[in-house]
Amino acid sequence: MKISTLFTVGLAASVHAQVEMDRLMRLKTDHWNSMRAQGAFNRYDNARLGAAAPAPCVNGKSGPYSCDKVDMLSFLSHSQLGSSTKEGNDIWGWTSPDGREFGAVGQTDGTAFVEIDKTGTLRYVGRLPTQTVSSPWRDMKVVNGYVYIGSEARDHGLQVFDMRKLLSVKGAPKTFSIQNDLTAWYRGFGSSHNIVAHEEKNMIYAVGTSRSSSCKGGLFMLDVSMPANPTSPGCVSSDGYVHDAQCVVYNGPDTQYLGKEICFNYNEDTLTIVDVTNKQSPRQISRTPYAGSAYTHQGWLTSSTDMTFLLLDDELDEQDGTGIAANGRTTTYIFNITALAAPRHTGIYQSPVKSIDHNQYVKAGLSYQSNYNSGLRIVDVRSVEADPTGKGFRQVGFFDVHPEDDAQGGLVEFSGSWSVYPYFRSGVLLVNSIERGVFALRYTG
Repeated sequence: MKISTLFTVGLAASVHAQVEMDRLMRLKTDHWNSMRAQGAFNRYDNARLGAAAPAPCVNGKSGPYSCDKVDMLSFLSHSQLGSSTKEGNDIWGWTSPDGREFGAVGQTDGTAFVEIDKTGTLRYVGRLPTQTVSSPWRDMKVVNGYVYIGSEARDHGLQVFDMRKLLSVKGAPKTFSIQNDLTAWYRGFGSSHNIVAHEEKNMIYAVGTSRSSSCKGGLFMLDVSMPANPTSPGCVSSDGYVHDAQCVVYNGPDTQYLGKEICFNYNEDTLTIVDVTNKQSPRQISRTPYAGSAYTHQGWLTSSTDMTFLLLDDELDEQDGTGIAANGRTTTYIFNITALAAPRHTGIYQSPVKSIDHNQYVKAGLSYQSNYNSGLRIVDVRSVEADPTGKGFRQVGFFDVHPEDDAQGGLVEFSGSWSVYPYFRSGVLLVNSIERGVFALRYTG
């Protein structure tokens, strides 16, 4: 195929992906505007929602929420967390050197900070306002105690905040100053859609920045070895816009890449794998489409040690009814990545209920999936090596943070849970609900 033809095909794919991203954001915005018009965010604006907490899961219920083997330990509404917009988005966590556990709770107008005590009870510690204006999209990750916060808000850049400041907050929650309390405000890009952390290498990758920039919305690299002075050593723009990614020091079966820094990018219509060891000259290893794709959103390796399989979630397949997802049930795509240059789509897993998937993270063979209207779904994926079709996957627990559609078996909408953080040593799970607030949960299976 001629180079000019390849360029034309690539350009067409890029244009189509941008159209789909614009449509996805419009679908979400329209849905959230409808929720606002119905007073949904004010409806949940009180402590009554968490009055039942703590509430063990008994006979399929934890307070008003449907569940299985997941207890509700605590809850705080977005209003209780100081938000005036009362709308949530992403979430991440941090454990202090002395073992205290904190959550960074994304909201449209900033980031709230909570501490989880030994009983799983949440305490509101403080908040950091948005750097510019409010936006439904805010994302954060933690590297060495510093939380890095990006947003789709205009000219937001990257907030760098030292979470150790939370350790000395006593009594009333503190509102931190965006002028005086930030370690740094990086302005090398304006807006971003997601923040990716590779803590082992002191790297942050901002993804979904401007498509019109030289980075084209790809991996915008930031060396954060010096948090007060982040620097950009390079960019990955070869496959255009990256929606989300996971970056690791590779330890899998493809021996030519052992010890290399590899990023698994979720690039709107493909799984794209890149070697970013040389930041000035990153190399794309493969670009893999798959049957049933509508909008490639996010994913995670099934194991951080053998690195032979990953799970991928597509945010529009249930909405658009593509492929097997036409039944509306949350669909997870399974890829064999034994050869990084030739990933193979080997199977799928479908949830028992209808819902759109959003974010998933794997820990000890369990995929903790945040699936909008159906809430937290915990899936045992340990059978993937023996049977990569996914037939051995099974749901082992759940907590549905959006009970309004339970009687209908779920709805394919953009309400409910945005994300989950499952990595605390205590076993406490944090789930951030768009319209309600933050839940502290515990899986008892």
